Amino acid sequence: MSATGSGMAPCRFAHYFVICGIDTETGLEPDELAALYQWLEADRHGRSQDAANAGENFEQSPLRRTFKSKVLAHFPETIEWNPFDQDAVNMLCMPKGLSFRTQVDNREPQFHSYLITREDGSRTYGFVLTFYEEVTSKQICTAMQTLYQMHHAEHSGSVCASSSCSMDSLASSMDEGDATSLNKLHCCSSYDMSRDTLYVSKALCLITPLPFMQACRKFLTQLHRAVSSQQPPPLPLESYIHNILYEVPLPAPGRSLKFHGVYEPIVCQRPSPSELPLADYSLKQVFELLGVENLVQVFTCILLEMQILLYSQDYQRLMTVAEGITTLLFPFQWQHVYVPILPASLLHFLDAPVPYLMGLQSKAGTDRSKLELPQEANLCFVDIDNHFIELPEDFPQFPNKLEFIQEISAVLLQFGIPPEGSLHCSESATQLKSLALHDLVNDKKNGNLPGDALAVFELLQGNATVERLQALAKRTGVTVGRVQTLGGSTVKEKDGRLQCEEEELRDATLNVQVREVFANRFSHMFADYEAFVIQSAMDLESWLTNREQMHNFDKASFLSDQPEPYLPFLSHFIETQMFATFIDNKIMSQWEDKEPLLRVFDSRIEKMRLYNVRIPNLRSSNYQKSTILKESAQSIEQRLMKIDHTAIHPHLLDMKIGQGKYEQGFFPKLQADVLAAGPTNNNRWASRTGTAQRRKDRLRQHSEHLGLDNDLREKYMQEARSLGKNLRQPKLSDLSPAVIAQTNWKFVEGLLKECRMKTKRMLVEKMGHEAVELGHGEANITGLEENTLIASLCDLMERIWSHGLQVKQGKSALWSHLLQYQEREEKLEQTAVSPVLLGPERRKSETGLTMPFLRVSLIQDMRHIQNVSEIKTDVGRARGWIRLSLEKKLLSQHLKQLLSNQALTKKLYKRYAFLRCEEEKEQFLYHLLTLNTVDYFCFTSVFTTIMIPYRAVIIPIKKLSNAITTSNPWVSVSGELGDSGVMQIPKNVLEITFDCQNLGKLTTAQIGHDNSGLLAKWLVDCVMVRNEITGHTYKFPCGRWLGKGVDDGSLERILIGELLMPCADEDLSKQCRTPPLQRSPTQTRRLSITSLAGRNNKPNAGQIQEAIGEAVNNIVKHFHKPEKERGSLTILLCGENGLVSALEQFFHHGFKSSRIFQKNVFVWDFIEKAVAYFEMTDQIGDTEEETESFRSMYKVFCHYVNAINVTPRNIGKDGKFQFLVCLGARDHLLPQWIPLLVECPLITRMYEECALLRDHLTVNPLIRVLQTIHEFNITLESSLVKGITL
Repeated sequence: MSATGSGMAPCRFAHYFVICGIDTETGLEPDELAALYQWLEADRHGRSQDAANAGENFEQSPLRRTFKSKVLAHFPETIEWNPFDQDAVNMLCMPKGLSFRTQVDNREPQFHSYLITREDGSRTYGFVLTFYEEVTSKQICTAMQTLYQMHHAEHSGSVCASSSCSMDSLASSMDEGDATSLNKLHCCSSYDMSRDTLYVSKALCLITPLPFMQACRKFLTQLHRAVSSQQPPPLPLESYIHNILYEVPLPAPGRSLKFHGVYEPIVCQRPSPSELPLADYSLKQVFELLGVENLVQVFTCILLEMQILLYSQDYQRLMTVAEGITTLLFPFQWQHVYVPILPASLLHFLDAPVPYLMGLQSKAGTDRSKLELPQEANLCFVDIDNHFIELPEDFPQFPNKLEFIQEISAVLLQFGIPPEGSLHCSESATQLKSLALHDLVNDKKNGNLPGDALAVFELLQGNATVERLQALAKRTGVTVGRVQTLGGSTVKEKDGRLQCEEEELRDATLNVQVREVFANRFSHMFADYEAFVIQSAMDLESWLTNREQMHNFDKASFLSDQPEPYLPFLSHFIETQMFATFIDNKIMSQWEDKEPLLRVFDSRIEKMRLYNVRIPNLRSSNYQKSTILKESAQSIEQRLMKIDHTAIHPHLLDMKIGQGKYEQGFFPKLQADVLAAGPTNNNRWASRTGTAQRRKDRLRQHSEHLGLDNDLREKYMQEARSLGKNLRQPKLSDLSPAVIAQTNWKFVEGLLKECRMKTKRMLVEKMGHEAVELGHGEANITGLEENTLIASLCDLMERIWSHGLQVKQGKSALWSHLLQYQEREEKLEQTAVSPVLLGPERRKSETGLTMPFLRVSLIQDMRHIQNVSEIKTDVGRARGWIRLSLEKKLLSQHLKQLLSNQALTKKLYKRYAFLRCEEEKEQFLYHLLTLNTVDYFCFTSVFTTIMIPYRAVIIPIKKLSNAITTSNPWVSVSGELGDSGVMQIPKNVLEITFDCQNLGKLTTAQIGHDNSGLLAKWLVDCVMVRNEITGHTYKFPCGRWLGKGVDDGSLERILIGELLMPCADEDLSKQCRTPPLQRSPTQTRRLSITSLAGRNNKPNAGQIQEAIGEAVNNIVKHFHKPEKERGSLTILLCGENGLVSALEQFFHHGFKSSRIFQKNVFVWDFIEKAVAYFEMTDQIGDTEEETESFRSMYKVFCHYVNAINVTPRNIGKDGKFQFLVCLGARDHLLPQWIPLLVECPLITRMYEECALLRDHLTVNPLIRVLQTIHEFNITLESSLVKGITL
């Protein structure tokens, strides 16, 4: 190929013209790739591989078998920037190999397209017209006859054998897919050389850099018309092929171009840089095939990077749906495996444990149930022909989905397309009809005239002489009436051409308007995305080097700024590779030219801001329709109506005499020397190309000057992005078992890397959150984000368990493995003589605590999930089990146990599977083990409505009290999601089990008794409550008496819980011990003067003031968190460092509590005496005016204290003080009550002079601090307000 030709290639309309078909020299060869696939399938199902090795299948008629096709010719030989990949092109031009027909079969030409994605992500498009050519080689006809006789003998000899094909449902995809002829369905398609004419498929293909689908289809259709026509074309076919390869340029951006086919001109246009990119596939057909509702659901699955499998008998439908939906992603781009037409030999790629978008050809009569797919947990299955989709579980809906569908439907209705889709009026059916009409027009046997005779007829039409001749012919009975019908059809053909152009214009207008609706959604959803992009690197090289460690987008802040209904979708979407790449492109635009899609998107956002100024932090989910539909369609209309450029006409070439000979029905052998290279003379667009090339060279030199090695940069970029990007497109040219093994090894490495990245992200985010709670830094994870990360981990584990899988039950590969493990273990348990417990039956402490040991068992956790009636599917059960194991910090341990059964793993998985790679498997388990360092409540917080068994144990202090009380004790447990209600504890028992709807994280326990019997007084150390599913154990410290005439006389106490950290088995008993009496308890045991352990540790004034400030500060921080992540307010009010505890210390400071020969006095006694004093003062009356507000304040105070005193609950004096503080905080009254108590004359009798309550310098700051919580709406748990009526 000449240098000139190669120099012009980037600006050429077409890069290659290819012919594929049968090689008459090598004859009939079975398709090696099909044989390789049979071998792989035999290996997968454990069958004998001998038959597969033979590559023959005598059960099928030879007319139904696949034979090897070959690239017969391609022009030019190769071009520098798009090297010709012969194997890939051959495979995609003829995905099923060669197919044979006889004269009784349907031989209508078929059009389909394909694309090849190169490793750098760039794409090349192929457009193919397949037609049938008569076989002239006697050797091939004889070979077919022999094969048919062998098949007939084999078939008649095994009548009782099963008629099913030896390859299973996936392999059947290689069979002929269309059901246009009933003869095809007959398994004995016959062939007799003496009687039948044999035809074989041949493919004509154009390979182009841009998807000009309509133009390429017209060009190829006209080429075929020239071949099938009785008259030779005006010029040799080489002229037209040379013209489109070398003389037709790509239309310039924003311009239209006209070039010439064999018979008619062809027009194409290209959008300008400010418009949406080129999309020539008909969205009208996509909506007709799927309907709006289904399309939006599939579109959502693609955005969330799930695995999408398209399924249809028609290759072009697969391509149209895949390309149509991906063009709607603007400004994002699909980043993973993209194979719209998956050749039968590549079906093992469905095993790929990465997101993919693939198209699989179905066989007539094969339904979804017969299709065994390796991975289904995260699969979106789209049966195009049957208007049916199967969605993954738990997938979020697209924001404003209903309004979005209504807006799209309104656009479709304007073009007369029903939004629900119309399955039977698809483009492919009308296309086949129109091709048949073309054949009729050019077929001499039907009495039609060829093209030049038509031109003569047009001149004579309406001539009086012709009319007289026609009249004469009628009288004499000569049938020249056909000439008239032909004339009529010619006029109709002209009208048809105009109609076709109008149809094209309508399709192009529809395409752009629908795409604008989709683009408008993203423009509004991500209008402020730039504000959250983190630009941290100084230069491109340092950014690329540290890409993996950098946070590029402030996800938490972005989500907090979004409307609530958008969050389920957006929290998943911002974790995808396509969003990460979009943000990467934004950051790189600091140093490089903006990526084209990003440039268009940013300019749209800028324009939107100019016309519609957004209010900062506007969190509105109001739907805003696109306002530029008509405007966007006008530019396309203008380009199609007024052509900007016309290419050089096809012309005679310098060809050898005798070549380019025409023979009807046969595609000629093209003269290679005239097609091998382009013209040597420079034309205007070639020089334009040269200028562009020089500009490119300068830019390349400039980038090299910057010192950034392009290979190194590409390496960083590839490594920084996920596995899917490295394997965007399977390499089609080499499919040896060694290459397949190497590909699977890449998958294994990629899965391990993804696991490392995900666990690291989960740890960093979670640890960051916990550090905030400890007072360090700022939170960067939300509950929503945490849930998204865990869902992403569940998805990764399903993909790992699906890789190399050969035996599966149900849709979840992980749950299938667990079920088979459970079945084996339960059989072993039955055969074992005595079951061995994994630990001691009970764990005891010095106080006689007996909390039964909770057995740690993978099988037990499975049974818990199986007992949850709310989970209906295997995928749901697998996710529930992962969440439960993660919450229990047993995920790595359980999976290690599961995989330790190597015999089972070998039975279920192929040799190359991830789970059979020992070193990678160990690293995977280690990464999961690191998640044990943080606490997750991902099971408890998600399954909020399930019934959970709880166990409560009451632990008395035996040394100082009775172990058992004679009264009737009761307990009530509350959590963030509800409470258990009061449960009576049987006498002489310290343990109770109960089933209750999930309480969430436990916050309080109430314990009490009715004070009956001789030994009613009871000194309780603590209450322990355990969730029997998750194993979370909560300790509710008490350390106080329950009984009349002892302590503060309480018969009921509200205890605040603390979660005990899980620990090693040997430390379990230590963990549950009651703290020794000489030590202060670790949790909310009151620092009351009457508590057992409080006397030794009285805080000083500074510590008390600091504790109050800290308690109020924690409440303020609580309300500044998002509502779903606030946790328990009860702990902040009544916990160890809560507001009640801090105020209790304040009131105890300098309090004269001890009395000689008398009972101890409590703070509540002071409050009751103050109330009595206020009520007495009120009765006496006071005339001073300034005390009016004072009087109303103490009336309210007295009302609250009296309401607490008359409550039917048997709460002690310290408990009543707790109630008063909580109610005062809720109703914002604490700052009013403290001055009342300070001014009360009784204070001098009951407090030392040094008391904080008597010091105005400390009281005034306290009042100001308490006023800071006035702006918050405090809601109290029912246990804190039950029985109090105000």
